[in-house]
Amino acid sequence: MDLITTAELSTLLHDRPGWHVSMFMPTHRVGRETEQDPIRFKNLLREAEEGLLAKGLRSPDVRAMLKPAQHLLEDPIFWHHLSDGLAIFLTPHAFYSYRLPLSFEEQVMIADRFYLKPLLPLFMDDGRYYLLALSQKQVRLLEGTRHTVDEIGLKHVPQSLAEALQYDHFEKQLQYHTGTSGGAGKRPAMFHGHAVEDEEKERILQWFQKIDDELSRLLAGRQSPLVLAGVEYLLSLYRQANSYAHLIPEGIPGNPDELKPEALHARAWSLVQPVFVRAREEMVARYRALAGTGRTTTDVAEAVLAARHGRVEALFVATRVQVWGRFDPVTNTVQVHPNPETGDEDLLDLAAIQAILNGGRVYAVEADQIPDDAPLAAVFRY
Repeated sequence: MDLITTAELSTLLHDRPGWHVSMFMPTHRVGRETEQDPIRFKNLLREAEEGLLAKGLRSPDVRAMLKPAQHLLEDPIFWHHLSDGLAIFLTPHAFYSYRLPLSFEEQVMIADRFYLKPLLPLFMDDGRYYLLALSQKQVRLLEGTRHTVDEIGLKHVPQSLAEALQYDHFEKQLQYHTGTSGGAGKRPAMFHGHAVEDEEKERILQWFQKIDDELSRLLAGRQSPLVLAGVEYLLSLYRQANSYAHLIPEGIPGNPDELKPEALHARAWSLVQPVFVRAREEMVARYRALAGTGRTTTDVAEAVLAARHGRVEALFVATRVQVWGRFDPVTNTVQVHPNPETGDEDLLDLAAIQAILNGGRVYAVEADQIPDDAPLAAVFRY
């Protein structure tokens, strides 16, 4: 499975020259349906090709633009490691592909910017959490929701303590051989002069600091809870290294190597569900307490501008509802239209993305759960 960081979301949001193609489709992890996924993707590519030709592009330019996506059809390993959905983004000069734990509706969108609304559940503070399973033999990062769990590859950190020690071998040897000599014929002093237990503790802590650095990069801007799984000795050390603000105090004790992801998910969900319920209830109460003070709004245009400028602390947006219009960054104005016009975008989508990029909390709920019966409701920081 792939992970989209907030930095990548920001990159996708930036305007680029030329037409933008966004493709989404459901995929399958196992079973005979996996054989149909490349076929369905091929059909989506054909639909994208026809759509680009209809926009007036020349056939050679269309083929060149779609070539990176065509290459996926020739990669059997790619199709053997799918999640629940596939998202593809293309311009004449850029290509992005993501295998994600979301079962998308099958669609192709061609516009002057990428269509990102289907990605928003990945960034909502409403049921998504992370689980870090730690043992001296391996480290696993899982992303979970109420119903799913997927492993995320940690590509830039040692995957075990033994591997971490290999990384540190040269430095340790240098420190050892330049230690104070105990006299002729005697070996230099022990590494740092520490007891074996202290030395092992220090090495594990250094390894955990590398893992924390990687998580800080992957989870930058996220506010989803993080659960630890492992023996208490390791969990205590990791808490010393941790810098992620949303690590919950409770952990899953025991050796996580003995548990499959589904078992870890079941135990983690019982810990994080109360966190989600409490956070949403507290934010609804905060909205009601601030109503009438200028710190809340249900006006779509006002919410878009506030989200753009980092004023939104929390945003409730209605699922399966669109409000069409246009934001002009030059004049800093928002136009809301009763019906979609050429060049319009979903302003609820825009407000949610801008709030996420600026560190706000976003909750996607049914329309009847929005405070004051509006398509959105925002709480401002100031």
